[in-house]
Amino acid sequence: MLSMPAPAARGVPKLSIVIPVYNEEGVLPTLFARIYPALDALGVSYEVVFVNDGSKDRSVALLRQQFSARPDHTRVVLFHANFGQHSAVMAGLSYARGDYVVTLDADLQNPPEEISKLVDMLDQGYDYVGTIRQHRQDSWWRRWFSKMLNRLRERITPVHMTDQGCMMRGYARSVVTALNQTREVNTFIPALASLYAMRPIEVPISHEERFAGQSKYSLYSLIRLNFDLITGFSVVPLQLFSMVGMAVATLSALLVVYLFVRRVLVGPEAEGLFTLFGVVFFLIGIALFGIGLLGEYVGRIYAQVRERPRYIVEAVLEADSVRDNPR
Repeated sequence: MLSMPAPAARGVPKLSIVIPVYNEEGVLPTLFARIYPALDALGVSYEVVFVNDGSKDRSVALLRQQFSARPDHTRVVLFHANFGQHSAVMAGLSYARGDYVVTLDADLQNPPEEISKLVDMLDQGYDYVGTIRQHRQDSWWRRWFSKMLNRLRERITPVHMTDQGCMMRGYARSVVTALNQTREVNTFIPALASLYAMRPIEVPISHEERFAGQSKYSLYSLIRLNFDLITGFSVVPLQLFSMVGMAVATLSALLVVYLFVRRVLVGPEAEGLFTLFGVVFFLIGIALFGIGLLGEYVGRIYAQVRERPRYIVEAVLEADSVRDNPR
């Protein structure tokens, strides 16, 4: 079964919670124990859409048990294999039926009790609610790295977010519809939503230590994510490299003229050989960096033109009452 819009229900819930799950057996029981009471307290109709991203542990068994316990408020989308968090969130947005949609990580670093803040903002007419983590519990290098990348993104892209790394965000139905119509294979969902939104806002939320397990984001994963963000929303890196290339070419030409004149006036010398090697290696390094930068953009085009499905759904656990005509 290839990716496609999910069927809608006769009674559409007001709120949908989308949670991607990948090897989270250690945290799921606590997540279940916290999120349902927090949503019950809101006093609105809701559903929780779990998207299992090819977990290798007991996550699927736990999700099946939870669906059996709360079938009226739970839907479970099971991927055929691991397709990544981006694809899991996009699948969750596709299957979510609520007028409001809130995305949330399964690791409980963003407390489910904070969902009420996002719902309040959506009730006030805002169509995209970003979040800012207060007193972050991440390691120092993650906080520093995130701060530097936030500054870089602000300068070279039209995307304005105070905290780009927080998963908990709220979307109105109009923004979710626009996201579901987007055909980009690799993109940054919160950034894209902020561009689609007409009335965005940000709210502070609390942040806790990861309840169990380990983060799925290594330093390499964070770098890749930000490459997608920068190359997906800006051509400034290409423009900057073009200007650097012009400057280096000009300096190189002046250096060649200088060396030629010096050779004519002074004669051949061997003392400057290593300096020349240093200049050449520097220029080669710049050229290699430029090739890699071009490769990022070409790679995005390559991924797009293949038109492979973002994900393949193996099964969907849902109550019979939600099977109806598409919304």
